[in-house]
Amino acid sequence: MTAPSLVQYILGAATGSIVGFSLGLVGGGGSILAVPLIVYLVGVEDPHLAIGTSAFAVAANAAANLANHARGGTVKWKIAGLFAGAGVVGALIGSTLGKAVDGQRLLALFAVLMLVVGALMLRGRSATGDATVGLTRGNAPKLIGAGAATGVLSGFFGIGGGFLIVPGLIWATRMPIYHAVGSSLVGVTAFGLTTAFNYALSGWVDWPLALVFVGGGVAGGLFGSRLARHLSGRKGALNSVFAALIFVVAVYMLYRSAAALGFI
Repeated sequence: MTAPSLVQYILGAATGSIVGFSLGLVGGGGSILAVPLIVYLVGVEDPHLAIGTSAFAVAANAAANLANHARGGTVKWKIAGLFAGAGVVGALIGSTLGKAVDGQRLLALFAVLMLVVGALMLRGRSATGDATVGLTRGNAPKLIGAGAATGVLSGFFGIGGGFLIVPGLIWATRMPIYHAVGSSLVGVTAFGLTTAFNYALSGWVDWPLALVFVGGGVAGGLFGSRLARHLSGRKGALNSVFAALIFVVAVYMLYRSAAALGFI
């Protein structure tokens, strides 16, 4: 495994800025661009190295955002803790399976997942729900099941999984979207760190690249959040444009993967 060059580290910081900007601008779904950008823009040839590195970077960015939501009181800690605990087990299983899959095939499957994410971003989210909901015997089994399933997918693809965690929390507890978003960051952080740890055991995390990616992500996220406040009335249009970008990147990834696997 060849260490990235100085140019690649600079591109890594720029890539982090792009992902951070998209997260700040449109919220959930932005981190899905991390892996393809690391592979095709930064030039990290090993898909497993890209996934392991991006998993840590996404977890770090989620942890920073979690602190902001915690101060705002939008995190349901007991609910989020149970969901994340079940998901960590799933992430260990998923990341172990992901490491065993051929890198190009993994990228092709990742591209299919991106198409799903793009479609989900086009759907509206309701702000209604029970803001007083807590952890109960009734919703605990649902949280464990949804958390484990989400963790497997998060670990397998090395993604934060917020676009899956948010609807999972709403389905299990009927909490409002703003509580689901804040609480989801506990899972995103836990799943990302679990996946990064598992990949690091195999030497598939470039720590310097991950750190410059995080640094770029913080800067990009601040700018994206400020712009989002100015464009708050156009949230639907922003999601549509970003979903279209995800579709384009996914199609490109499918084409490159098909070529690498000898299908075209």
